[in-house]
Amino acid sequence: MGNFFDIEQFLEKSQGSSARTLDKAPKVIQHRLAKILGYQHDFKTLHPFLKCLLAIQQRQGKINLVTEDYAKSRVQFQRQMRSIVATPTPIQLVEDLDLPLKHQTLRARRYHPKPGKKLPLIIFYHGGGFIVGDLNTHDEACRLLAKAANVQVLSIDYPLAPEHSPEYIVGCCVEALEWTYQHYKQLDIAGKKIAVAGDSAGGNLSAVVCQKTKNTIYTPSAQLLIYPAVDFKSRYASYYKFREGLILNDNDIDSVTELYVIQQNVALDDPLVSPLYGDLNKVAPAYIVTAGYDLLHDEGEIYAQKLKQAGIAIKYQEAQDMTHGFINFTPIHKAAKQHWINTARDFRKFWDKLK
Repeated sequence: MGNFFDIEQFLEKSQGSSARTLDKAPKVIQHRLAKILGYQHDFKTLHPFLKCLLAIQQRQGKINLVTEDYAKSRVQFQRQMRSIVATPTPIQLVEDLDLPLKHQTLRARRYHPKPGKKLPLIIFYHGGGFIVGDLNTHDEACRLLAKAANVQVLSIDYPLAPEHSPEYIVGCCVEALEWTYQHYKQLDIAGKKIAVAGDSAGGNLSAVVCQKTKNTIYTPSAQLLIYPAVDFKSRYASYYKFREGLILNDNDIDSVTELYVIQQNVALDDPLVSPLYGDLNKVAPAYIVTAGYDLLHDEGEIYAQKLKQAGIAIKYQEAQDMTHGFINFTPIHKAAKQHWINTARDFRKFWDKLK
């Protein structure tokens, strides 16, 4: 018990710096530590650093991403992200904007790695189960995306559920895209080249926005979906295989389904919330990334297959040793950071090759 106490005390002193120290240890040491901490799940190729974090989290008492006390969940997620951030990745221009949209004025944060130069722009919708998350929780992810892909990023602080309905939230996301297109000169967007991107719930919103706007002049020219949630109705093999012992669990899925869909009187297979059931013809080309250890893995892979069957240009990648949420681990985990950097660079190549 003494060893457990010492390790936990070490990691509690400063979650970010302690985790970064652990990340520098050889994998063999990380594997041993995960066993000492009692990580019991047989996820053989999951990165051992993540096994250690999960083991410590379980010993300290797993806190679900989303609970019925959603206000508390928001504060907890913000606190967790603040605790691991070190020095932010430097970007020459970072500015907060107010977007005066029809539904409401939305806050947004613009990242420009080379101010004064025209660059393509990615509109980013953050993850967090539609319930938690904001501009700050995904600030580092957006900085890395802008730098690695050599693009501008406009992160949108969209309204959250359950205070707002899916229809309202999606409407705001669509309007943010339309506003961006209308202000392409002001924003120095090269050739009106605009894509949408998001992780988890943000990937869902990106997919829905692409379906909603496919017949408009401001429809995105590409979409980047990171471990997206695309199907509230069905449960696939990965759901049962990875329902516990990882960052995202079945209780989180149940809470999000209740707060975002059921309480809003939306059908589980409505394309407004489950884009897998939408009309995929003529939507934007898609770059989809899943995590190898994630409840949502299979639905993301199936969505990629359905897009391909619909004749959409598609690239599918799997981060095999990662779990859901890995783009949020970049401040403390070199492997997660490299996955995200590689994804950003490869997406830019994919985007540039499109006609």
